[in-house]
Amino acid sequence: MISLSIAPLTKAGFAPFGEVVESADVKPKLINEGFAERFDDLAQIDVAAEGGEVNISLFTGAARPVPLVIKLMERHPLGSQLFMPLNGAPWLVVVCTDPDVPSSFRAFAASGRQGVNYARNCWHHPLLVVGDASPFVVIDRKGPGSNLEERWLEAANWLRVAPDGAADAKADIMAKQG
Repeated sequence: MISLSIAPLTKAGFAPFGEVVESADVKPKLINEGFAERFDDLAQIDVAAEGGEVNISLFTGAARPVPLVIKLMERHPLGSQLFMPLNGAPWLVVVCTDPDVPSSFRAFAASGRQGVNYARNCWHHPLLVVGDASPFVVIDRKGPGSNLEERWLEAANWLRVAPDGAADAKADIMAKQG
């Protein structure tokens, strides 16, 4: 089985696949009489193709068995798809440029303060969390047209991305974030 290393999620490293959504380098606007900060323009939502509209959902992710093996990738040809964690827990992001080319895969450790906005047509694995009951806000497309393409990988191209134990996987993700 092919092994895939996990890199920290950075704006530069993730740029070929979409946007990292975080407020770390954004100057906030004070609002609500100075009792709240507002961080604007964190992502460009791309959903208008073929009459699409913005859809805002809540997802609750469950941890997958470890070792984590990547067997399926998906993409959305008509719109971007944004995932933002709500519980502050780290999570994983797996993307590629071509599901038939194992060397095109990348895995990223996202902090619980980072989201991603997958670009239209970006191949990515469905939601990968390291702890059960992990809530996310998801902003994507609803409307006419087919906006989901799934690709099951040949067994020879499956990728292993996590250590053998769930605790080790979470520790590894957190260590990668510094």
